[in-house]
Amino acid sequence: MRFVITGEWKRNQLLQTIIILFLVYAALLWVTNAMLYFSKMSLSSRSVVEYYLGSERHFTRPRSFGGMLEIAHFHLFAMGIMLLTLTHLMLFVPMAQRLKMWLVVTPFVSALADEGGGWLVRFVSPSFAYVKIGGFILLQTSFAALIAVSLWSVLAGAPNSYEPESLDDLADEDDSAT
Repeated sequence: MRFVITGEWKRNQLLQTIIILFLVYAALLWVTNAMLYFSKMSLSSRSVVEYYLGSERHFTRPRSFGGMLEIAHFHLFAMGIMLLTLTHLMLFVPMAQRLKMWLVVTPFVSALADEGGGWLVRFVSPSFAYVKIGGFILLQTSFAALIAVSLWSVLAGAPNSYEPESLDDLADEDDSAT
């Protein structure tokens, strides 16, 4: 963290390499997330409903509570860590605070809508298929924006926007890091 706060990250090629490689993995997660979604359903509410409630036409059964719980358990943890890491990078990107807030809040809310939408379709009403679809689209869009902005910030050598309130705050942070 000290490297980003003090601006040393612009001169630290190893840190830049780590961030870029992390962003490559994040981009691969983004791609595989879309591939998984579209391998099971489309952006039509009918396909979402058929996936969660089953389909006589396709001879599929409804998703089980236990199966959905196992998937949710892993997704909530993994996506939470991934979004924590990606949104944390927004602290140091030079852009308006209001835009940063959108880039931080939107992916978390949309990830919950994406995950929760399936549960709502399966156990509440098929009408919630639109929540699942909207959550997926917004998650993919905001996730791509986080990756792109972070990559731009590293590659363009953009100045960081982290500004401690005083030099004493910066010294305190350095002391706490050791």
